[in-house]
Amino acid sequence: MEKMTDGFSGLRSSALGLAEWLRRRTLRAPHRPALTCDDVTWTYGALWDHVERLSAVLQAHGVQRGDRVGYLDFDGPMFLASQFAAARIGAIFVPLNFRLAAPELAFIINDAGLRLLLAGREHQGVIDGIRAGLCCCHYLSLADAAPGWPAVPALMAQCKDIPPQASVDADDVALLMYTSGTTGHPKGAMLTHQNIWSQNLNVLLTKDLVSSDITLGFVPLFHVGGMLTVTLPTLLAGGHVVLQRGFDAGAVLQAIPRYRITLAFAVPAMLLFMSQHADFDRTDLGSLRLLSVGGAPMPEPLLRLYEQRGIPLHQGYGMTETSATITFLHSDRAADKLGSCGTPGLLTEICLKDLSGKIISQANIKGEVCVSGSNVMKAYWNNPEASAAVFDTDDWFHTGDVGYLDDEGFLYLCDRIKDVLITGGENVYPAEVENVLYAHPAIAQCAVVGVPDDKWGERVVAVVVLKPAAALTLEELRNFAAPRLARYKLPRALYLVDALPRNAAGKLQKFRIREQLKEVAALP
Repeated sequence: MEKMTDGFSGLRSSALGLAEWLRRRTLRAPHRPALTCDDVTWTYGALWDHVERLSAVLQAHGVQRGDRVGYLDFDGPMFLASQFAAARIGAIFVPLNFRLAAPELAFIINDAGLRLLLAGREHQGVIDGIRAGLCCCHYLSLADAAPGWPAVPALMAQCKDIPPQASVDADDVALLMYTSGTTGHPKGAMLTHQNIWSQNLNVLLTKDLVSSDITLGFVPLFHVGGMLTVTLPTLLAGGHVVLQRGFDAGAVLQAIPRYRITLAFAVPAMLLFMSQHADFDRTDLGSLRLLSVGGAPMPEPLLRLYEQRGIPLHQGYGMTETSATITFLHSDRAADKLGSCGTPGLLTEICLKDLSGKIISQANIKGEVCVSGSNVMKAYWNNPEASAAVFDTDDWFHTGDVGYLDDEGFLYLCDRIKDVLITGGENVYPAEVENVLYAHPAIAQCAVVGVPDDKWGERVVAVVVLKPAAALTLEELRNFAAPRLARYKLPRALYLVDALPRNAAGKLQKFRIREQLKEVAALP
């Protein structure tokens, strides 16, 4: 059994604190497995030992309360160790998307004002190329030492004195999570210790997480879906997290029976890729007690496919600014609430507001989804204008999503306010059209967007990835969708592509599709 230091030195610390609840969880059972990655397992005691030593390294490099610590590497145990280590000394953790280009990384690093950056070997080159324009004081390598990159493992091994654990308030910022950029320039959502605690409780109380759960993580941890939807809640429950360095459909299918995975989170695109893998039909998925799904609407055909395999799908809706999940739809309501994303978590409230800001009280009337609760971010970092734009005078957070509530209070999303298109004076919600098109046997993936039209204002355009060896014409597509959609909702143009643009979390980037369509000569 690993020896643990108290790490307290008499200082008061909120039990809600990100590092404090891990410390208390570790004290209960330091011998239990916490993390497994690349066939190596860390117990809770080993994880906490890494947290303490790394917090000492950070403090030795001048990191103090409120300073920002960046992390740039593929997923692995050191991501979580770094996150908890920063929280342990009152610093703010800033995970960076490892798929970003140099200018994008430079913007986030400088916007966040990082004092120190932890980076993996594969990502140090891109940072070296932009160092002259960065604000960082220190750069540390998560692997071996390199010129200008002292090695974290060596520094941790040399560590002798563990600093006392900082006392934190529930309202202190623990994370800066930069929005995934589905609408352009990223903004840093300030997530507090209270926000994370509330998200954890919402998940635990809704998904019945227990210490015997074994969670598979393959959604990037720099995204709230990967970090906060199942990973941190599993650790709070005392469960075991199996991490993969990235998403690979075949690797996921292999890991589920090998580790007897009980729980995982995925976006629909990942579930689609898994279902199209050659091993899907013959893989034993019987250990799964539920798959948590979010990040995009779940197409009905894909939902039915997983139901046929006997896998309960727990759908949800959330965003970075709400510490991940807003609403939950349990698998036992999936059939009679088809298309819904459920009801709010126990610590969260939602309402719908019309364009004038008035709350909509009637069922089945569309409005903007607004959220209130202890899981909603504090504000956008260093961006008071953007913060003021999303919080109204009653402190409701405006999501930018259009939806309606049925007579039981279940939320149904229609689309993003910015994605709704108007053709001939009629509103068209692309998600509704996409759900119909996904049922076509030739379509593997699709996206519906609006493009300018001199006659109708906007025209409906379908951008489609076909299944192997499949073929499709616009006339065939319109004839297929006509029985289920009003005529004005039918696509007026069809574009076949090899892949749809997505961000690192698997979310569709419709703004990029619209930009690409502008370059097509046939479109205005």
